[in-house]
Parts: sequence; structure tokens; C-alpha cells
Amino acid sequence: QVPFATPDEINAAVASAKAAFKTWKSTPLAARMRIMLRFQALIRENLPRIAAVLTNEQGKTLADAEGDIIRGLEVVEHACSIGSLQMGEFAENVAGGVDTYTLRQPIGVCAGITPFNFPAMIPLWMFPMAIACGNTFVLKPSEQDPMSTMELVALALQAGVPAGVLNVVHGGKEVVDAICTHPDIVAVSFVGSTEVGTHVYNLAGQHGKRVQSMMGAKNHAVIMPDANKEHTLNALVGAAFGAAGQRCMATSVGVFVGAAKDWLPDVVARARLLKVNAGVQPGTDVGPVISPRAKARVESLIASGVAEGAELLLDGRGISVPGYERGNFVGPTVFGGVKAHMQIYTQEIFGPVLITLNVATLDEAIALINANPFGNGVGLFTQSGAVARKFQSEIDVGQVGINVPIPVPVPFFSFTGSRGSKLGDLGPYGKQVVQFYTQTKTVTARWFDDNTVNTGVNTTISLR
Repeated sequence: QVPFATPDEINAAVASAKAAFKTWKSTPLAARMRIMLRFQALIRENLPRIAAVLTNEQGKTLADAEGDIIRGLEVVEHACSIGSLQMGEFAENVAGGVDTYTLRQPIGVCAGITPFNFPAMIPLWMFPMAIACGNTFVLKPSEQDPMSTMELVALALQAGVPAGVLNVVHGGKEVVDAICTHPDIVAVSFVGSTEVGTHVYNLAGQHGKRVQSMMGAKNHAVIMPDANKEHTLNALVGAAFGAAGQRCMATSVGVFVGAAKDWLPDVVARARLLKVNAGVQPGTDVGPVISPRAKARVESLIASGVAEGAELLLDGRGISVPGYERGNFVGPTVFGGVKAHMQIYTQEIFGPVLITLNVATLDEAIALINANPFGNGVGLFTQSGAVARKFQSEIDVGQVGINVPIPVPVPFFSFTGSRGSKLGDLGPYGKQVVQFYTQTKTVTARWFDDNTVNTGVNTTISLR
């Protein structure tokens, strides 16, 4: 059970963050770095315990839960370099005796709204970089699985994050709207569904806040006939059905070019071998989806695919897991013969469903993907450097994997989903997020002493 915050509690959290900002913004960089160093060490020390909590509340396998935490930990480790990341620039003598330099200063109380599918990784994408930059933070984790997030927040406080710098509120739409409209919150970061993300971006933007909103996706994998078959099939099946398909970067569409379509039976055969069970059980490949409502939606979309004429090659509906008969299980599902107008192609299913299409050429594959409104991620499987170079140049998707099924970049780079998958111009980690969480102040300075020659009054805009 989750205690939804009242309006007074939300105001108290924001007031706490606002008060703490007065001193935290002036805390030396080295002190902030040391807290991040202690935090990452505590996460490593407690990783197995938090992974167990995550699996029990969210349903993903223990191995995937550990991966969830580790991918977030990478951002914490990057935050340990804030001394370099938050540096400004300096140019000497840009005009006669004039120097220009920039300062990257914290902006105030920031907020984050995180989804159910990565209750460790996404919060760790947000608050460590925000507070390392000198801001204070109000975090609203998903009400469906907040416990592992709370474990991480407790470790952050144990690492030395001062009182008021990091605050948590729980709730649904009312709390989201309160965050988006609160006059003392200056920036909002969101990861989640397209519907909610669009609402957050518009509402927070209308109330004068910086907003970054990472939203839905329909990620394609293009399989060329010359690809390494074993690597490609394993990568495709893993990326489609891992985490029960509940990843914004899941590969949910396979596009087989030319003779590669003959590999589809092998995809089905591999998918059929995956073990569906509770995430806490050893050997599980596919755990449950998050809720009865999510299960019903996934099964409804599978039914729509059948009704619209797609070929159901593997049906994951109706699975019962012994000991977990009331579980929200959907098994790996594979469709062939999908057309671009079908609901299973136009909508994000967010379940263990792989749909496949056949095209004759690489150009057709590129045109198909570029016509899709989403732009989170795309993969290409080939052994041709020329094909890969053409693809990465012409594809209109923010994150491209070459023989990599889930091209989420390491934190030295920025998450760069695009088009219908992202609102806002800056990503949630890497160098871009330092820009998001700081204000660049440019200083142009000239110093005079008693021996400086007086050049008289200058009524132009030039420096001399």
C-alpha cells in the first residue's frame, strides 16, 4: 500500500527542498562529489538486497533487477565526475583587456516523475545528477512499485545527502499535476507513457518550468540477410521478451529484409523455449507484466492483431504458472505478416509481443521506420559496413544500434530519443543533463588600474 501525498504534504516537501537549496547550492563541488562516491559504494554493497525487493514488487527476474540497478549506478558513477562536468569556459582577451567566461550554476528545486518498469534505473538517472549540480529534488516514484526507489533514497541519505535536499512524495495524477504547477519547482523530468508525458510537458511548460519528457516507443530491428544469424536471433528474442517487453527500449518490431524472412521460424522456436515464471524463481526468462490491467491490455491488442489479419505464430495468452495462478502472465507472442495500419503496429503494446514485417530492400525498411511517429531506438543487424553507414545516416531515430539490440548509451553520452518519443531538447543523463540542471551565466569582465589609458566615452556596442 502506498500513502498518496496530500496537498499539504506536497507543499511541505517542496518547502523543505526550497529551504535546503539556500545552503546546498553553495556546497563545494568536492563535498558533493564525495557524497556521490559514498552513494555508489552503498548501492554496490546493497545491490543483491535491493534487487530482491525490486523483483518482489515489480516482477522482473533477479538478473534483470540487478541490471536495472547497475544501469542506474552507472549514472551515479558519472555524477562523481561533477567537478569536470560542471566546468564553465574561459576566453582571455576577447577584446582589449576583456575576458569572457561562463559559470554553470544550479537552478533551484527540481522534480522527477518515474515509471513502474525501471524503479531503480530511472530515479538514478534523475536525482543524483540534479543534486550533484547543486539543486534540490522532489521525487515521485511510480505508485505501482515504489519500494526499491525508497531503498535507494535511504542509501542516498546514508551517504550524506543533507535533510531537505532529496524528498519523496507518492501519488497518482493529482500529485503529478501538483508538481507540474507548483510555483517553487523550476524543472521537471519525466519518463513514462506518451499520454502522461505529453500532459506533463504541456502542463509544466505552461507554468514556466524546464521540462524533459521521455515517452513511448515502437523500436524496430532491421535484419539483413548477411547478418550473423545466431547472434541476431538471440539478440532479437532477448530484446523483445526481456522484462516481459516492458521497456521503452524493447525491440517490438522485427523488419526482415529479403531472404532474412526465412529466419522467422527460428525466432519462434527460440521464443517458445523461454521459461515463463515468477521473477524470483531461478531460470525464469519472462516474468509477469505489472498488473491485471496491463495484462488485459496486452491480450486485447493480441486479439486485435488476429482480427486484423496478422498471422499469430506464437500465442502467449492463457498461460497459468503453478503456484502463481493469479499472476499477470503473458507468454512470448510472435506475429508474422503485420501491416503498418494494424493496431499492433501503430500502438505501443508494452508486453512480450514481437511483431514482424517483411520488406524487399534496406531502403524500404528505412522508409517504414522513418514513417513511424516514434524515434526512441532502432537496431540494424548486418556484417556490411557500407550498409551500416547508410542506415545510421538516413534513419530518423535518436538512438541507433549496429548489431546491438537495445542501444541505450553509457552515461558519458546522453540518452537521445527523438520525435514522438521525446519532448524537450535535452536528454536525462550525460552532458546534456548538466545543461538541463544548470543555468549558464556568461560574464564579460574588464579590470582597470590607475595607469590604464582613458579612451573616452564609447557610444557604440563594440568592445575596445
